Amino acid sequence: MKKPEGKTSQRNDNFDLSVIVDFIFEEGLLFISIKNIGDDPAFRVSIEFDKKIIGVSGRKEISSLPLFRNIEFLAPNKEIKTFLDTSESYFSRKQPENISIKISYKNKEGKLISGIINHDLGIYKEIGYAKVIHEKGNQNKTGENI
Repeated sequence: MKKPEGKTSQRNDNFDLSVIVDFIFEEGLLFISIKNIGDDPAFRVSIEFDKKIIGVSGRKEISSLPLFRNIEFLAPNKEIKTFLDTSESYFSRKQPENISIKISYKNKEGKLISGIINHDLGIYKEIGYAKVIHEKGNQNKTGENI
């Protein structure tokens, strides 16, 4: 059967990745997570972003952190999470929304495994959240003095 013009299919082998990189949105804060979701350790984990990512209110190039260059050993089910930025700061500074991440590592047999995960951070752009104000003194979670 002939494929319709303009339509292409792409095979995605990334389901075999045991190490993943994800973006986490928690109450207006964005984090980047590296997690070994497999049952075996991963060695020499390397992460490459297709775009430069500036976080921490525009003060730090997060995508160039040593964390992403080489994790010598990542235990099974271990997660490393780093703060990226507040969602308000990240999106107001027009940081990349569509990001491709290449993940490479060696499995316990020494075989090089690699794959690409695509993320669309735009899904977090319009999510509402409650801002908790912390002041000195005793307060409950809504900011009211107790």
